[in-house]
Amino acid sequence: MTLQVLVIGIGTGPDHLTGAAIAALNRVDVFLVADKGPGTDDLVSLRDEICRRFISSPGYRFVEVADPPRGPDRERDASTYLQEVGSWHRRRAARYAEIVRAELTDGGTVGFLVWGDPALYDSTIRVVELMAETGLDLELTVLPGISSVQLLAARHRIVLNRVGQPIHLTTGRRLVAEYSPDLGDVVVMLDGDLACRGLVETHPGLAIYWGAQLGLPDEAVVSGPLAEVIQEIADMRQAIRDRRGWVMDTYLLRPGC
Repeated sequence: MTLQVLVIGIGTGPDHLTGAAIAALNRVDVFLVADKGPGTDDLVSLRDEICRRFISSPGYRFVEVADPPRGPDRERDASTYLQEVGSWHRRRAARYAEIVRAELTDGGTVGFLVWGDPALYDSTIRVVELMAETGLDLELTVLPGISSVQLLAARHRIVLNRVGQPIHLTTGRRLVAEYSPDLGDVVVMLDGDLACRGLVETHPGLAIYWGAQLGLPDEAVVSGPLAEVIQEIADMRQAIRDRRGWVMDTYLLRPGC
């Protein structure tokens, strides 16, 4: 028995769903949503709102799944980090597989609502592949969504690359060690510590285009020379975390400004 799995990119809310994504929502029998603990209830609520707004027929089920603990990534070296993330993915896949077997005994369609776009720094596709390794017969379909990178460019009214120049996407964990102006314009994601502060002295000509909670009512954007605005960004980021309990941000670094 083959189960259909739909991984649906939702951007950051109802305004970002494509027509294809809305059609996919209406095919789903069971939505699996990760419960990441206290302070993230609004992420679950937003997904529930999307379902209620766009699904035309009742009968779907919305199952919250407690996310396995992941541990202190910041304290791990690169090798240990990769091992622990792989272990976390396998534990998450095992939990999802168990629920799918219980909820869809006669077959059907499972849906995952992915913040942003499933292709960009998201683990859902990998987790579904690991679910298949538990013995489930799965057929995967992926629906793209609007990513935070696209929103960042739109909010700052910029093009991510300069004419004929490259774009480099990386994470905060890798930024300082690998940064060079030769990379071109650099988009940084998953940076909980604003690693770009480590470039202020060595690369004084950098400009930053930063955005947090993009697409949500409390979104914040700042741009300017990195050395001049980094403290403003740090303060704003902390204020959002204090208020929300979580923060999602990304930024572009542009050399030669």
